Amino acid sequence: MSKRYAVISVGTNSTRMLLADMVPEIPHTDAWGSIATRIGEGLGGEGELGEEPMRRTLEAIAQLYRQIRGHYVKLFAVATSALRRAGNRDEFLNRTRDILGVPVRVLSGEEEAEASYRGAITALAASPSARVGVSDAGGGSTEYAVGTDVKPERVMSCEIGAVRLTEALPGLTGRDGSVDDATIERARAIAREKLAPLAECEPVERLAFVGGSATTTAAIVRARKGMVGSYRLTRADLNAVLARLCAMTLDQRKKVIGMKPPRADILPAGIIVLDAVLEATKLDEAIATTSDLLLGITLQHRDATGPLAGEAELARAGSRIPKGLN
Repeated sequence: MSKRYAVISVGTNSTRMLLADMVPEIPHTDAWGSIATRIGEGLGGEGELGEEPMRRTLEAIAQLYRQIRGHYVKLFAVATSALRRAGNRDEFLNRTRDILGVPVRVLSGEEEAEASYRGAITALAASPSARVGVSDAGGGSTEYAVGTDVKPERVMSCEIGAVRLTEALPGLTGRDGSVDDATIERARAIAREKLAPLAECEPVERLAFVGGSATTTAAIVRARKGMVGSYRLTRADLNAVLARLCAMTLDQRKKVIGMKPPRADILPAGIIVLDAVLEATKLDEAIATTSDLLLGITLQHRDATGPLAGEAELARAGSRIPKGLN
């Protein structure tokens, strides 16, 4: 009988869910879901969560939870950048606990970087002694971790993300037409400044990108809809997609094959962040992968607890995968 862990994550831009069978060495994804909720809308560097962003995020949490309820032995809930910064986060966290029945763990930037690293290294076919890097470019922050084993040697979190950069430079959205060169260069300058600490880390042989900016860009490069899995992205790829999107209006971006329409306004900013990561690490390419924070959370708990228990709970709940999710 399979033994499943479930994770629900509240990010600045998206609310996501993973249901994974933990028996294999690398957990098998049985169900996955993502809903654009943008809880960090208007939050800025610090402030309060708006009632409307909270409402739609809570609705998404309830929706994702209904899809997995009764199909796991353990449920974890985590939140990232927006909840780290919000002055009224306790109100939201209490309302979320009422839905899920478990507390939400607000990850520090360093904890987020470590969990993303743990998930992403499963997608990197690196030699045992190779030093690898993992960058998680999110909506509100960008995490970076470096290591040669399952635990990274160094982690950091930088206060730059696709949502925050877009809110700083609204011209990136495409709502007013194509994006001018001055706006793009200003965005690059901000990203370089915020991500400068990455250059202080040890050089890496391979780099993984996780997060919606990377996987959506990979889907556009491939001109395919759906999940990416793992895909090689070069700086040339990034800049070609950036130039293409910046020449379009927002409505035109939404029709690009591979684009997730709710991400169309913030993807140019996300690509600029990804390119700045490559520049800081002196690499020309990275592997975009869906093996990310959520997978890392499950692996961290399995690493810490060893063999899974809870078969009786799962047997009482039933083990059929919810229809339409696998």
